[in-house]
Amino acid sequence: MPEIILLFGRVLLLGLLYLFLFAVVRTGIGLVSGGTPRRAQGGYAVAIVRGPQTLEGMRIPLTGPLVVGRAPDADIVISDAFVSTRHARISPGRGGVIVEDLGSTNGTVLNGVPVTAPAAASPGDIVSVGPVDLKVEES
Repeated sequence: MPEIILLFGRVLLLGLLYLFLFAVVRTGIGLVSGGTPRRAQGGYAVAIVRGPQTLEGMRIPLTGPLVVGRAPDADIVISDAFVSTRHARISPGRGGVIVEDLGSTNGTVLNGVPVTAPAAASPGDIVSVGPVDLKVEES
């Protein structure tokens, strides 16, 4: 009886190992081939029109939510004392773009108006985060 349990345990362990390897290889293939690009809802992008020289002129396709902040894991990293760690989120929405302030200390501004709740933005609108201006564009 103990031999059967031991054999069953070995077969189960081997099966789990193969399942794990399959998942790793499948993920690795997606990374090597570039993965499947997410399609932007409505085809929007964010362009940095004013800010540090290292960021100015950048254009980021809005394929999902973008977090703007000082944290190294933010999608757009702004190293400035007036920018919070996770300052704002810019997301594609139905028929436009949604701008949210994530509880920042100095606030997020959309076309000169402070963002106090999720706000709709259209192409041409300017989102200000600290010393950086981001322009919503169609891609």
